[in-house]
Amino acid sequence: MIKTRQAHGRFSKEVNMEEELQWIREVLSGNKQAYAHIINKYKNRLYATILRMTRNPQNAHDLVQEAFIKVYQQLNKYDQKGSFSSWIYRVAINHCMDEFRKKSYKMKQVEINEEKIVNTNHPEVVFLKKEKSRQLERLIATLPEDERMIILLRYVNELSYNEISELIEIPLSDVRNKLHRAKKKMRDTVKREGGYFYELSKGR
Repeated sequence: MIKTRQAHGRFSKEVNMEEELQWIREVLSGNKQAYAHIINKYKNRLYATILRMTRNPQNAHDLVQEAFIKVYQQLNKYDQKGSFSSWIYRVAINHCMDEFRKKSYKMKQVEINEEKIVNTNHPEVVFLKKEKSRQLERLIATLPEDERMIILLRYVNELSYNEISELIEIPLSDVRNKLHRAKKKMRDTVKREGGYFYELSKGR
């Protein structure tokens, strides 16, 4: 019974992938209306993901629209080496991160425990927070795209391992391994170059 369900699941996934590839071929051949199928399939999931990053419905709505424009413009770059869902999320999240940097959105810190400071408006405290945010962005930017996306989904979007696995359609073990590698690389960078993230360098 379990094998039958697994086989059915694989068959359904293969059918969905083939359907997506057909839509992509149609769009690239000039049928712009076929792109509506891609939008309809992913718009709600993308919106939910980006809303968790922005905490603002209007900003999330705008970013989703912009992300779909990016996806359309870059559709010919999809090489079919990975799932289309992983690729579309990667394009969308990279666009969001670019916009966050331009508009100075504040990213959540990754597994960093800070002491509570009473006067958070003090100039030195404000400066320290900005420096920490910049360093964190630099650390994440050094990661390969697949690892960067999982770090962001896990710690910015606060998704569970299972949610990430389902979202980008990779095995749960791959999510754990990629996350472990990404965190190790970030820790190694902090140990090598120094910085504010003492807790991260200690591997907490």
